Amino acid sequence: MQWARASQRKAKTAANAETVWQPWLHRDARVKLLDAQLDSNKNMDKDTEVALRVERATLLAQMGRNLEARTDYLRVVELEPSHLANLFGLGKLLVSTGKRKAAEMVYAEAVKYHPYDIVCRVNLGSVLLEGDNPALARVHYEEALRMDPDLPEAHGGMYYALTQLGEPEAAKFHQRKSFGKRSLFVNPYRGTSQPVPVVLLVSSTGGGTPIEKLIDDRVFETHVVVADFYDKKKPLPAHKLVINGIGDSEVAAEALDAAELMLASTSAPVLNAPAAVRATGRCENAERLGQLPGVIAPKTSIFPRALLASPDGPGALAASGFTFPLLLRVPGFHMGMHFVKVDSGSALTSAVAGLPGQGMPEAEVLAIAYLDARGADGCARKYRVMMVGGELYPLHLAISEDWKIHYFSADMADRPDHRAEEARFLADMPGVLSSKAITALSSIQAALGLDYGGIDFALNSLGEVLLFEANATMVVEQPCEDERWDYRRTAVERIHQAVRSLLSIRAIQPPPRTTCDRDATALA
Repeated sequence: MQWARASQRKAKTAANAETVWQPWLHRDARVKLLDAQLDSNKNMDKDTEVALRVERATLLAQMGRNLEARTDYLRVVELEPSHLANLFGLGKLLVSTGKRKAAEMVYAEAVKYHPYDIVCRVNLGSVLLEGDNPALARVHYEEALRMDPDLPEAHGGMYYALTQLGEPEAAKFHQRKSFGKRSLFVNPYRGTSQPVPVVLLVSSTGGGTPIEKLIDDRVFETHVVVADFYDKKKPLPAHKLVINGIGDSEVAAEALDAAELMLASTSAPVLNAPAAVRATGRCENAERLGQLPGVIAPKTSIFPRALLASPDGPGALAASGFTFPLLLRVPGFHMGMHFVKVDSGSALTSAVAGLPGQGMPEAEVLAIAYLDARGADGCARKYRVMMVGGELYPLHLAISEDWKIHYFSADMADRPDHRAEEARFLADMPGVLSSKAITALSSIQAALGLDYGGIDFALNSLGEVLLFEANATMVVEQPCEDERWDYRRTAVERIHQAVRSLLSIRAIQPPPRTTCDRDATALA
């Protein structure tokens, strides 16, 4: 959702206007002046305190002093719960710090008090989408479009919502209305010295690399380019680094093609070359990575949905070498959406019927061989290791009684033994996985050739890697503030710092472009 975050900051509304201060005062100096005013008058009237604290919170947020900013925003909520600029600023801060659920609550309050503020509507839709609630997000985007039928941000949100709801034809209308009008966005820069300009390439169809939040806006000025709608005749904005944020080859093939054309005209270094990303489709990964020593990748093939829904479905799967149980997945969806286990041929028709695409001749479904990731305790395990700049970093271990494992739904919060097992993995990845698995993971990383990406996997009884997924779309989420997750914070921060260092090194001391081109070609 990189585009959504960038575009919503551009919408025109009073709530989006940042506080104005005397231009001759540095932000830090202005904050000190506000501090003095607040300290010197403990009995000031409510309206004065609200105005000072909203301005102070806005400045602190721009300076990256998020905890202090949040304190001021929350104080204003106590004094004046309906203050529009305060609710907008607090919601924006919560989104930027990964507190999506809290941001959803704040934007919902803003909409309750200000039902005709279009930006709060659009931003509420955005956090609802990120929370996998496209139906409710759609309601708010529709309301925004009633207020402004041409608002690109609302059309963009409707496109994503309808896509998730399985209405692709209706979604295409909103896709054209949004990105056909605007395909270049500039993220706010809040540094105090000359910014380092970077270009972030994204796709209108989603499937992005979740790296935008790790681009330090006190160092970099980010120009977000929607590759599949950007005018190919226009040069890219001035830049010292290009970050290819198009991460899913199954849903963003057109954007990857466009990105390659754009990159032919720049000599700047590129992170995650499009050629390397294009080779990370599930079918391609299964074929090439399954040949690596110590790696077991599931047989994966794509079938017409109509074929698998027909009486000929079981025979077609058998002819291609599949046996039951197996997994079916709709390309382009993540987080377990439209992903089912089918235990027998007799259950195939009903399983396919529950997947989107009925009545669409071009609809396709991935068939994936089932890899049993259960341990001796009967629980399945899924490790996630991130790849950043040629190094491997442990991120998490999810343990569940269910075959479909995602960290947010795994048996972790109420299982101290599971958290202890994860803590051991984070503290000593080589010792927990064994040298055989580390060698296999290193081979996967080398084969992928990604500057940023992740590997989801399990281990079998022989210590071999059971590969689930490996690509550039994997998210590194901050744990919530619950102390139960304190043991995870160091691992997450280590990855975030590795990404920041990688961006700085590549932008300030770029490697020769010919090397990048040669490596990307070799890995394609």
